[in-house]
Amino acid sequence: MRIPIYWRNIPFNYRLAGWRCNSCGTFHHNKPVVCRRCRSKEFTQVELPKKGKLLAYTVVNSPPKEFAQFAPYIIGVVELEDGTRILAQLTDFKDDELKEGVRVEAVFRKLKVNGEQGIIEYGYKFRPAVE
Repeated sequence: MRIPIYWRNIPFNYRLAGWRCNSCGTFHHNKPVVCRRCRSKEFTQVELPKKGKLLAYTVVNSPPKEFAQFAPYIIGVVELEDGTRILAQLTDFKDDELKEGVRVEAVFRKLKVNGEQGIIEYGYKFRPAVE
C-alpha cells in the first residue's frame, strides 16, 4: 500500500466514517466524485454504528503474503445497526460463539504491518458484543 492511500483511508479505518449519498443512501468509504449507484454528486459525511450482527463468515487458511503471519483468521460480513454491510476481520471468538446472527461490536486493533514502508496499520475488527 502506498502512503497516500493509507492516509486517505484513515477516516474509515480509525472511526468507521465515510460518505453517504444524499439521493440513494449508498455508503462510500472515501468521498467520491459521483455516487457509484445513482450518479449523484451530493454526499454527507457519516460515522457508522459500532454494533451489528454477523451475517456470514469464513476462515482464511491460505491468505495473501502480507497476512500470512495471521493465518488462520476469520473474516465476515457484518450488518451494522443502520443496515450498512461491511466486510471485516473477526477477533476474540470462541468456537461455540462463532455463528451467523451473533451480535458483534467493533474494536480497534492492529491489522498488519506494511512491509514496504513499515507502517503499522490499525483499524476495526469485530468481536462478540459485550452486553
